[in-house]
Amino acid sequence: MPQQQPYRGPAPAARGIRIAVACSGFKEALTADEVAAAIAGGVRRAEPAAVVETVAVPDGGEGTAAALARATGGRLVPVTVSGPLGDPVTARFALLGGDGPPTAVVEMASAAGLRLVPRARRDPGAATTHGVGELISAALDTGARRIVIGCGDSGTCDGGAGALRALGVRLLDADGRDLPPGGAALCRLHRADAAGLDPRLARTELLAAVNPHCVLCGPRGTARVHGPQKGAGPDRVAALAAGLENWARVLGRDLPRTGAAARTDLRLGPGTGASGGLGAGLAALGARLVPRFDLLLDRIDLDGPLARADLVITAEGALDEQTFPGKTPAEVARRARRLGRPVIALAGSVGPGWGPGEHRARESGIEVCVGVLPAPLPLEEALARSAEFVTDAAAAVTRLLVLGRGLADRGPRPVTGTGTRPEPGPEPGPEPGPGAGRAAGPPPRARKPHRRREAK
Repeated sequence: MPQQQPYRGPAPAARGIRIAVACSGFKEALTADEVAAAIAGGVRRAEPAAVVETVAVPDGGEGTAAALARATGGRLVPVTVSGPLGDPVTARFALLGGDGPPTAVVEMASAAGLRLVPRARRDPGAATTHGVGELISAALDTGARRIVIGCGDSGTCDGGAGALRALGVRLLDADGRDLPPGGAALCRLHRADAAGLDPRLARTELLAAVNPHCVLCGPRGTARVHGPQKGAGPDRVAALAAGLENWARVLGRDLPRTGAAARTDLRLGPGTGASGGLGAGLAALGARLVPRFDLLLDRIDLDGPLARADLVITAEGALDEQTFPGKTPAEVARRARRLGRPVIALAGSVGPGWGPGEHRARESGIEVCVGVLPAPLPLEEALARSAEFVTDAAAAVTRLLVLGRGLADRGPRPVTGTGTRPEPGPEPGPEPGPGAGRAAGPPPRARKPHRRREAK
Protein backbone atom coordinates (compact mmCIF):
# COMPACT_ATOMS: atom_id res chain seq x y z
CA MET A 1 0.00 0.00 0.00
CA PRO A 2 1.46 3.43 -0.94
CA GLN A 3 2.56 5.64 1.91
CA GLN A 4 0.57 8.82 2.63
CA GLN A 5 2.71 11.90 1.92
CA PRO A 6 2.93 14.62 4.57
CA TYR A 7 1.23 17.92 3.68
CA ARG A 8 3.87 20.50 2.76
CA GLY A 9 1.67 23.57 2.30
CA PRO A 10 0.10 25.04 -0.81
CA ALA A 11 1.78 24.67 -4.13
CA PRO A 12 3.55 27.83 -5.29
CA ALA A 13 1.36 30.06 -7.45
CA ALA A 14 2.34 30.76 -11.03
CA ARG A 15 2.63 34.45 -10.12
CA GLY A 16 2.23 36.55 -7.01
CA ILE A 17 -1.32 37.48 -6.15
CA ARG A 18 -2.16 41.10 -7.03
CA ILE A 19 -3.87 43.04 -4.24
CA ALA A 20 -5.15 46.60 -4.34
CA VAL A 21 -5.35 48.32 -0.95
CA ALA A 22 -7.79 51.25 -1.04
CA CYS A 23 -8.78 52.78 2.27
CA SER A 24 -9.39 55.91 4.29
CA GLY A 25 -8.06 56.60 7.77
CA PHE A 26 -9.08 55.32 11.19
CA LYS A 27 -10.50 58.28 13.06
CA GLU A 28 -8.24 59.44 15.92
CA ALA A 29 -5.74 56.66 15.19
CA LEU A 30 -4.28 56.42 11.68
CA THR A 31 -4.30 58.46 8.50
CA ALA A 32 -5.25 56.82 5.21
CA ASP A 33 -1.56 56.56 4.27
CA GLU A 34 -0.78 54.84 7.58
CA VAL A 35 -3.65 52.37 7.23
CA ALA A 36 -2.62 51.53 3.65
CA ALA A 37 1.00 51.01 4.73
CA ALA A 38 -0.05 48.76 7.62
CA ILE A 39 -2.19 46.57 5.34
CA ALA A 40 0.52 46.35 2.69
CA GLY A 41 3.03 45.34 5.36
CA GLY A 42 0.78 42.53 6.58
CA VAL A 43 0.18 41.25 3.03
CA ARG A 44 3.91 41.15 2.25
CA ARG A 45 4.71 39.51 5.57
CA ALA A 46 2.43 36.60 4.70
CA GLU A 47 3.19 36.47 0.98
CA PRO A 48 6.43 38.19 -0.11
CA ALA A 49 5.61 37.49 -3.77
CA ALA A 50 2.38 39.49 -3.61
CA VAL A 51 2.10 42.55 -5.84
CA VAL A 52 0.50 45.30 -3.76
CA GLU A 53 -0.75 48.69 -4.96
CA THR A 54 -1.95 51.14 -2.32
CA VAL A 55 -4.35 54.05 -2.71
CA ALA A 56 -5.02 56.40 0.19
CA VAL A 57 -8.60 57.37 -0.66
CA PRO A 58 -9.27 61.02 0.20
CA ASP A 59 -12.70 61.36 1.81
CA GLY A 60 -12.54 64.96 2.96
CA GLY A 61 -11.17 64.02 6.39
CA GLU A 62 -7.66 63.61 7.73
CA GLY A 63 -5.04 63.12 5.03
CA THR A 64 -7.09 64.60 2.18
CA ALA A 65 -4.85 67.61 1.57
CA ALA A 66 -1.68 65.50 1.66
CA ALA A 67 -3.10 62.89 -0.72
CA LEU A 68 -4.13 65.47 -3.31
CA ALA A 69 -0.88 67.42 -3.01
CA ARG A 70 1.07 64.21 -3.64
CA ALA A 71 -1.14 63.15 -6.55
CA THR A 72 -0.80 66.50 -8.35
CA GLY A 73 2.78 67.39 -7.53
CA GLY A 74 1.59 70.19 -5.26
CA ARG A 75 2.70 71.23 -1.80
CA LEU A 76 1.39 71.62 1.75
CA VAL A 77 1.29 75.03 3.43
CA PRO A 78 1.37 75.08 7.26
CA VAL A 79 -0.67 77.74 9.07
CA THR A 80 -1.21 78.45 12.77
CA VAL A 81 -4.96 78.84 13.41
CA SER A 82 -7.46 78.63 16.25
CA GLY A 83 -8.24 75.04 17.18
CA PRO A 84 -11.72 73.72 17.98
CA LEU A 85 -11.39 74.86 21.62
CA GLY A 86 -9.71 78.17 20.77
CA ASP A 87 -6.14 77.07 21.43
CA PRO A 88 -3.63 77.64 18.59
CA VAL A 89 -2.92 74.61 16.43
CA THR A 90 -0.75 74.04 13.37
CA ALA A 91 -3.03 73.22 10.46
CA ARG A 92 -2.25 73.01 6.75
CA PHE A 93 -3.82 73.30 3.35
CA ALA A 94 -2.62 72.09 -0.05
CA LEU A 95 -1.77 74.08 -3.14
CA LEU A 96 -2.32 71.67 -6.02
CA GLY A 97 -0.09 71.26 -9.02
CA GLY A 98 -1.22 70.72 -12.58
CA ASP A 99 -3.25 72.76 -15.02
CA GLY A 100 -6.30 74.88 -14.38
CA PRO A 101 -6.93 77.78 -12.02
CA PRO A 102 -4.80 78.02 -8.85
CA THR A 103 -6.49 75.56 -6.50
CA ALA A 104 -6.21 75.10 -2.75
CA VAL A 105 -7.54 72.20 -0.69
CA VAL A 106 -8.54 73.05 2.86
CA GLU A 107 -8.87 70.07 5.18
CA MET A 108 -11.25 71.10 7.95
CA ALA A 109 -10.07 68.28 10.21
CA SER A 110 -6.61 69.81 10.46
CA ALA A 111 -8.15 72.88 12.14
CA ALA A 112 -11.28 71.54 13.84
CA GLY A 113 -11.00 67.75 13.84
CA LEU A 114 -12.14 65.47 16.63
CA ARG A 115 -8.55 64.34 17.14
CA LEU A 116 -7.71 67.87 18.35
CA VAL A 117 -10.22 67.73 21.22
CA PRO A 118 -9.07 65.87 24.36
CA ARG A 119 -11.61 63.28 25.46
CA ALA A 120 -12.17 64.94 28.80
CA ARG A 121 -13.09 68.23 27.08
CA ARG A 122 -15.34 66.97 24.30
CA ASP A 123 -18.46 69.10 23.89
CA PRO A 124 -19.59 69.85 20.33
CA GLY A 125 -21.73 72.66 21.69
CA ALA A 126 -18.58 74.59 22.66
CA ALA A 127 -16.25 73.61 19.78
CA THR A 128 -15.78 76.02 16.87
CA THR A 129 -14.84 75.95 13.18
CA HIS A 130 -13.14 79.36 13.44
CA GLY A 131 -9.81 77.86 12.37
CA VAL A 132 -11.40 76.53 9.17
CA GLY A 133 -12.29 80.08 8.17
CA GLU A 134 -8.73 81.14 8.96
CA LEU A 135 -7.41 78.41 6.67
CA ILE A 136 -9.72 79.59 3.86
CA SER A 137 -8.45 83.15 4.38
CA ALA A 138 -4.83 81.92 4.23
CA ALA A 139 -5.61 80.09 0.97
CA LEU A 140 -7.06 83.32 -0.45
CA ASP A 141 -3.82 85.07 0.50
CA THR A 142 -1.92 82.77 -1.90
CA GLY A 143 -4.08 83.88 -4.82
CA ALA A 144 -6.14 80.69 -5.06
CA ARG A 145 -9.12 81.10 -7.38
CA ARG A 146 -10.69 77.78 -6.49
CA ILE A 147 -10.86 76.43 -2.94
CA VAL A 148 -11.97 72.88 -2.15
CA ILE A 149 -13.01 72.38 1.47
CA GLY A 150 -12.82 68.77 2.64
CA CYS A 151 -15.53 68.04 5.20
CA GLY A 152 -14.86 65.06 7.47
CA ASP A 153 -13.59 63.87 10.87
CA SER A 154 -14.87 67.00 12.60
CA GLY A 155 -15.15 67.63 16.33
CA THR A 156 -17.68 70.45 15.93
CA CYS A 157 -21.41 71.03 15.55
CA ASP A 158 -21.65 74.79 15.00
CA GLY A 159 -23.04 74.77 11.45
CA GLY A 160 -19.87 76.48 10.23
CA ALA A 161 -20.64 79.55 12.34
CA GLY A 162 -17.02 79.89 13.45
CA ALA A 163 -15.76 79.73 9.87
CA LEU A 164 -18.17 82.47 8.78
CA ARG A 165 -17.09 84.69 11.68
CA ALA A 166 -13.42 84.25 10.71
CA LEU A 167 -14.34 85.39 7.18
CA GLY A 168 -16.05 88.53 8.39
CA VAL A 169 -19.67 87.65 9.18
CA ARG A 170 -21.00 88.95 12.52
CA LEU A 171 -23.48 86.77 14.41
CA LEU A 172 -25.60 88.84 16.77
CA ASP A 173 -28.18 88.14 19.47
CA ALA A 174 -31.38 90.13 20.02
CA ASP A 175 -29.42 92.82 21.90
CA GLY A 176 -26.92 93.28 19.07
CA ARG A 177 -24.09 91.50 20.91
CA ASP A 178 -21.75 88.99 19.27
CA LEU A 179 -22.55 85.39 20.10
CA PRO A 180 -19.91 83.29 21.87
CA PRO A 181 -18.33 80.48 19.82
CA GLY A 182 -19.91 77.03 19.51
CA GLY A 183 -23.16 75.52 18.35
CA ALA A 184 -24.88 75.83 21.74
CA ALA A 185 -25.19 79.61 21.25
CA LEU A 186 -27.04 79.36 17.93
CA CYS A 187 -30.40 79.16 19.69
CA ARG A 188 -29.86 82.84 20.59
CA LEU A 189 -28.86 83.96 17.10
CA HIS A 190 -31.04 86.86 15.96
CA ARG A 191 -29.21 88.30 12.97
CA ALA A 192 -26.25 87.60 10.66
CA ASP A 193 -24.44 90.71 9.38
CA ALA A 194 -22.38 90.02 6.24
CA ALA A 195 -21.24 93.63 5.69
CA GLY A 196 -17.66 92.71 6.63
CA LEU A 197 -17.48 89.49 4.59
CA ASP A 198 -14.13 89.05 2.82
CA PRO A 199 -14.76 90.44 -0.70
CA ARG A 200 -12.31 87.98 -2.28
CA LEU A 201 -14.84 85.20 -1.76
CA ALA A 202 -17.06 86.71 -4.44
CA ARG A 203 -14.27 86.14 -6.99
CA THR A 204 -13.41 82.62 -5.81
CA GLU A 205 -15.05 79.30 -6.62
CA LEU A 206 -15.84 77.44 -3.39
CA LEU A 207 -16.45 73.68 -3.57
CA ALA A 208 -17.27 71.65 -0.47
CA ALA A 209 -16.50 67.92 -0.61
CA VAL A 210 -19.34 66.44 1.47
CA ASN A 211 -21.04 63.21 2.36
CA PRO A 212 -24.37 63.84 0.58
CA HIS A 213 -26.22 61.68 3.10
CA CYS A 214 -25.53 64.15 5.93
CA VAL A 215 -28.23 66.79 6.41
CA LEU A 216 -28.39 69.71 8.82
CA CYS A 217 -31.82 69.28 10.43
CA GLY A 218 -34.65 66.82 10.94
CA PRO A 219 -34.71 63.35 12.54
CA ARG A 220 -31.46 62.42 10.74
CA GLY A 221 -29.85 65.80 11.23
CA THR A 222 -26.20 66.08 12.13
CA ALA A 223 -26.76 66.93 15.81
CA ARG A 224 -28.83 63.79 16.36
CA VAL A 225 -26.69 61.43 14.28
CA HIS A 226 -23.18 62.69 15.03
CA GLY A 227 -23.54 64.73 18.21
CA PRO A 228 -23.31 61.71 20.54
CA GLN A 229 -20.12 60.54 18.78
CA LYS A 230 -18.55 63.90 19.61
CA GLY A 231 -19.46 63.86 23.28
CA ALA A 232 -22.98 65.35 23.42
CA GLY A 233 -25.54 63.90 25.84
CA PRO A 234 -29.29 63.81 25.11
CA ASP A 235 -30.01 67.32 26.42
CA ARG A 236 -27.07 68.78 24.51
CA VAL A 237 -28.18 67.01 21.34
CA ALA A 238 -31.66 68.52 21.62
CA ALA A 239 -30.21 72.01 22.19
CA LEU A 240 -27.84 71.66 19.23
CA ALA A 241 -30.64 70.46 16.95
CA ALA A 242 -32.78 73.47 17.92
CA GLY A 243 -29.84 75.82 17.39
CA LEU A 244 -29.17 74.45 13.90
CA GLU A 245 -32.83 74.91 12.97
CA ASN A 246 -32.51 78.57 13.94
CA TRP A 247 -29.16 78.80 12.13
CA ALA A 248 -30.68 77.61 8.86
CA ARG A 249 -33.55 80.10 9.19
CA VAL A 250 -31.31 83.10 9.86
CA LEU A 251 -28.77 82.22 7.17
CA GLY A 252 -31.49 81.78 4.56
CA ARG A 253 -32.89 85.19 5.43
CA ASP A 254 -29.75 87.30 5.97
CA LEU A 255 -27.14 85.96 3.53
CA PRO A 256 -28.30 86.41 -0.06
CA ARG A 257 -27.13 83.67 -2.40
CA THR A 258 -27.02 83.48 -6.18
CA GLY A 259 -26.79 80.74 -8.79
CA ALA A 260 -26.83 77.08 -7.80
CA ALA A 261 -26.11 77.92 -4.14
CA ALA A 262 -29.41 79.81 -3.96
CA ARG A 263 -31.27 76.56 -4.66
CA THR A 264 -29.65 74.65 -1.78
CA ASP A 265 -32.09 73.77 1.00
CA LEU A 266 -30.00 74.65 4.05
CA ARG A 267 -32.07 72.42 6.35
CA LEU A 268 -32.34 69.20 4.37
CA GLY A 269 -30.14 69.62 1.30
CA PRO A 270 -27.63 66.84 0.60
CA GLY A 271 -24.38 67.51 2.44
CA THR A 272 -25.62 70.44 4.53
CA GLY A 273 -24.96 68.47 7.71
CA ALA A 274 -21.39 67.52 6.76
CA SER A 275 -18.81 68.22 9.49
CA GLY A 276 -21.37 69.29 12.06
CA GLY A 277 -23.23 71.54 9.61
CA LEU A 278 -20.18 73.19 8.05
CA GLY A 279 -21.73 72.27 4.70
CA ALA A 280 -24.71 74.55 5.37
CA GLY A 281 -22.48 77.43 6.45
CA LEU A 282 -20.37 77.14 3.31
CA ALA A 283 -23.48 76.89 1.12
CA ALA A 284 -24.67 80.16 2.67
CA LEU A 285 -21.41 81.74 1.40
CA GLY A 286 -22.15 80.48 -2.10
CA ALA A 287 -20.19 77.22 -2.04
CA ARG A 288 -21.37 74.33 -4.16
CA LEU A 289 -21.81 71.12 -2.17
CA VAL A 290 -20.43 68.19 -4.18
CA PRO A 291 -20.45 64.47 -3.23
CA ARG A 292 -16.95 64.01 -1.89
CA PHE A 293 -15.81 61.08 -4.01
CA ASP A 294 -17.07 62.74 -7.21
CA LEU A 295 -14.99 65.81 -6.37
CA LEU A 296 -11.86 64.35 -4.79
CA LEU A 297 -11.24 61.21 -6.87
CA ASP A 298 -11.03 63.03 -10.19
CA ARG A 299 -7.33 63.63 -9.37
CA ILE A 300 -6.67 60.17 -7.85
CA ASP A 301 -6.33 57.02 -9.96
CA LEU A 302 -8.42 54.53 -8.00
CA ASP A 303 -9.98 52.50 -10.79
CA GLY A 304 -6.60 51.57 -12.33
CA PRO A 305 -5.28 49.66 -9.29
CA LEU A 306 -8.69 48.04 -8.77
CA ALA A 307 -8.78 46.80 -12.36
CA ARG A 308 -5.28 45.31 -12.11
CA ALA A 309 -5.97 43.48 -8.85
CA ASP A 310 -7.08 39.93 -8.15
CA LEU A 311 -8.49 41.13 -4.84
CA VAL A 312 -9.26 44.46 -3.17
CA ILE A 313 -8.75 45.17 0.54
CA THR A 314 -10.39 48.25 2.03
CA ALA A 315 -10.62 49.45 5.62
CA GLU A 316 -12.63 51.66 7.95
CA GLY A 317 -12.49 52.41 11.65
CA ALA A 318 -16.00 51.00 12.10
CA LEU A 319 -18.40 49.15 9.82
CA ASP A 320 -21.84 50.23 11.01
CA GLU A 321 -25.15 51.65 9.80
CA GLN A 322 -23.36 54.76 8.46
CA THR A 323 -20.89 52.84 6.29
CA PHE A 324 -23.37 52.18 3.52
CA PRO A 325 -23.87 54.42 1.74
CA GLY A 326 -21.43 57.31 1.80
CA LYS A 327 -18.27 55.92 3.42
CA THR A 328 -15.03 54.84 1.75
CA PRO A 329 -15.56 51.02 1.91
CA ALA A 330 -18.91 51.39 0.17
CA GLU A 331 -17.41 53.56 -2.59
CA VAL A 332 -14.45 51.20 -3.08
CA ALA A 333 -16.79 48.19 -3.20
CA ARG A 334 -19.10 49.93 -5.69
CA ARG A 335 -16.22 50.55 -8.08
CA ALA A 336 -14.69 47.10 -7.53
CA ARG A 337 -17.99 45.37 -8.19
CA ARG A 338 -18.31 47.25 -11.47
CA LEU A 339 -14.90 45.81 -12.42
CA GLY A 340 -15.71 42.31 -11.15
CA ARG A 341 -13.21 42.36 -8.28
CA PRO A 342 -13.93 40.81 -4.86
CA VAL A 343 -13.54 43.00 -1.77
CA ILE A 344 -12.49 42.26 1.81
CA ALA A 345 -12.93 44.97 4.44
CA LEU A 346 -10.90 45.32 7.65
CA ALA A 347 -12.42 47.33 10.49
CA GLY A 348 -11.73 48.27 14.06
CA SER A 349 -15.27 47.19 14.90
CA VAL A 350 -17.88 45.30 12.88
CA GLY A 351 -21.49 46.17 13.66
CA PRO A 352 -24.75 44.29 13.07
CA GLY A 353 -25.52 43.35 9.49
CA TRP A 354 -21.90 43.08 8.38
CA GLY A 355 -21.35 39.37 9.00
CA PRO A 356 -20.80 36.92 6.10
CA GLY A 357 -23.83 37.09 3.82
CA GLU A 358 -25.69 39.58 6.00
CA HIS A 359 -27.70 42.38 4.43
CA ARG A 360 -25.32 45.33 4.84
CA ALA A 361 -22.39 43.36 3.44
CA ARG A 362 -24.49 42.15 0.50
CA GLU A 363 -25.80 45.63 -0.28
CA SER A 364 -22.33 47.16 -0.22
CA GLY A 365 -20.69 44.45 -2.36
CA ILE A 366 -18.20 43.49 0.35
CA GLU A 367 -17.63 39.72 0.45
CA VAL A 368 -15.97 39.44 3.88
CA CYS A 369 -15.64 41.84 6.82
CA VAL A 370 -12.84 41.19 9.32
CA GLY A 371 -12.47 42.85 12.71
CA VAL A 372 -8.84 43.67 13.45
CA LEU A 373 -8.92 43.56 17.25
CA PRO A 374 -7.61 40.25 18.63
CA ALA A 375 -9.61 40.64 21.86
CA PRO A 376 -11.69 43.23 23.73
CA LEU A 377 -9.35 46.05 24.74
CA PRO A 378 -9.57 49.48 26.40
CA LEU A 379 -10.17 52.13 23.75
CA GLU A 380 -6.90 53.92 24.45
CA GLU A 381 -4.90 50.75 23.89
CA ALA A 382 -6.85 49.85 20.76
CA LEU A 383 -6.15 53.27 19.26
CA ALA A 384 -2.47 53.23 20.23
CA ARG A 385 -1.88 49.78 18.70
CA SER A 386 -4.05 50.25 15.61
CA ALA A 387 -1.20 49.89 13.10
CA GLU A 388 -0.05 46.64 14.73
CA PHE A 389 -3.53 45.15 14.71
CA VAL A 390 -4.23 46.16 11.12
CA THR A 391 -0.94 44.61 9.97
CA ASP A 392 -1.64 41.35 11.84
CA ALA A 393 -5.18 41.13 10.44
CA ALA A 394 -3.96 41.74 6.89
CA ALA A 395 -1.31 39.04 7.32
CA ALA A 396 -3.88 36.52 8.60
CA VAL A 397 -6.26 37.24 5.71
CA THR A 398 -3.43 36.88 3.20
CA ARG A 399 -2.33 33.52 4.65
CA LEU A 400 -5.86 32.21 4.13
CA LEU A 401 -5.89 33.52 0.57
CA VAL A 402 -2.55 31.89 -0.25
CA LEU A 403 -3.68 28.64 1.32
CA GLY A 404 -6.92 28.63 -0.66
CA ARG A 405 -5.17 29.49 -3.87
CA GLY A 406 -2.63 26.73 -3.38
CA LEU A 407 -5.32 24.15 -2.71
CA ALA A 408 -7.20 25.27 -5.81
CA ASP A 409 -4.03 24.95 -7.92
CA ARG A 410 -3.46 21.38 -6.69
CA GLY A 411 -6.93 20.24 -7.66
CA PRO A 412 -8.60 17.23 -6.02
CA ARG A 413 -6.18 14.73 -4.49
CA PRO A 414 -6.73 10.97 -4.44
CA VAL A 415 -7.37 9.53 -1.02
CA THR A 416 -4.69 7.00 -0.13
CA GLY A 417 -3.13 5.38 2.89
CA THR A 418 -4.55 3.83 6.01
CA GLY A 419 -7.24 6.44 6.30
CA THR A 420 -9.08 5.25 3.16
CA ARG A 421 -12.77 4.82 3.73
CA PRO A 422 -14.41 1.59 2.49
CA GLU A 423 -16.85 1.89 -0.34
CA PRO A 424 -20.41 1.94 0.94
CA GLY A 425 -22.17 -1.42 0.65
CA PRO A 426 -25.41 -3.04 1.76
CA GLU A 427 -26.44 -2.86 5.37
CA PRO A 428 -25.04 -5.83 7.33
CA GLY A 429 -27.56 -8.62 7.86
CA PRO A 430 -27.89 -11.15 10.71
CA GLU A 431 -24.95 -13.25 11.78
CA PRO A 432 -24.35 -16.14 9.32
CA GLY A 433 -25.55 -19.55 10.52
CA PRO A 434 -24.70 -23.11 9.48
CA GLY A 435 -24.20 -23.49 5.80
CA ALA A 436 -22.64 -20.12 5.34
CA GLY A 437 -20.53 -20.01 2.20
CA ARG A 438 -22.79 -22.42 0.20
CA ALA A 439 -22.97 -21.62 -3.49
CA ALA A 440 -25.94 -19.60 -4.54
CA GLY A 441 -28.86 -21.63 -5.92
CA PRO A 442 -32.45 -22.59 -5.15
CA PRO A 443 -33.11 -23.10 -1.47
CA PRO A 444 -33.08 -26.77 -0.38
CA ARG A 445 -36.44 -28.48 -0.01
CA ALA A 446 -37.63 -28.87 3.50
CA ARG A 447 -37.26 -32.46 4.75
CA LYS A 448 -40.27 -34.19 6.21
CA PRO A 449 -39.91 -35.15 9.84
CA HIS A 450 -38.84 -38.81 10.27
CA ARG A 451 -41.32 -41.05 12.08
CA ARG A 452 -40.24 -44.21 13.79
CA ARG A 453 -42.48 -47.19 13.00
CA GLU A 454 -43.83 -48.93 16.04
CA ALA A 455 -43.24 -52.75 16.18
CA LYS A 456 -46.40 -54.78 15.88
